[in-house]
Amino acid sequence: MADERLVKSRKRVADHGEVFTPCWLVDDMLDLVKSETERIDSRFLEPACGSGNFLVPILERKLTAVKARHGRSDFETRHYALFALMCVYGIELLADNAAECRDNLAGTFTRSLGVRAGEELDRAARAVLAVNIVRGDALAMTTSTGDPIVFPEWGYLGKGRYQRRDFRFDNLTQRASASEGLFAHFEEHEIFTPVRTFPVMTVKELAA
Repeated sequence: MADERLVKSRKRVADHGEVFTPCWLVDDMLDLVKSETERIDSRFLEPACGSGNFLVPILERKLTAVKARHGRSDFETRHYALFALMCVYGIELLADNAAECRDNLAGTFTRSLGVRAGEELDRAARAVLAVNIVRGDALAMTTSTGDPIVFPEWGYLGKGRYQRRDFRFDNLTQRASASEGLFAHFEEHEIFTPVRTFPVMTVKELAA
């Protein structure tokens, strides 16, 4: 796009090295892992997510897959779409970028499903994004307040029910370096245990 803005200001470039990836390059890179971007349950983490240049097109591809597989059922479409959103994660150093990323992802989600702002599903989606998109330092693995970054592992149990377990990012990266990736096939005997496990939740409970 000719009018695509890749830099917000020279000061931000100098202070933070902030330059956004152009859409054409994002699409080319995502095409290299096309099958994963079209898997509803594949998890993507962008450690410097900016305003969502990578995460938004990933979500768009996932939502297209949801409609192709579950489009005959509005109930399944909505719940699998929320699960697709649950599988998108980001870390961003700058507060305005993190907020913009959440808004861009939420907007993509609601437009795709025809959901109005403030509706129950929109509120549930924003609750998910509040914990999936973290303001922090990916290299230090800490939040903006200096606490360890924690990410939720979301699971869709069917029939409108979701399970959430929280894991520390530093533990997950240690496991990923010697395994298949974040959240891959956790077993009961794993040394990387959740820091918190939540009761099974519905969209209504997530939105509350």
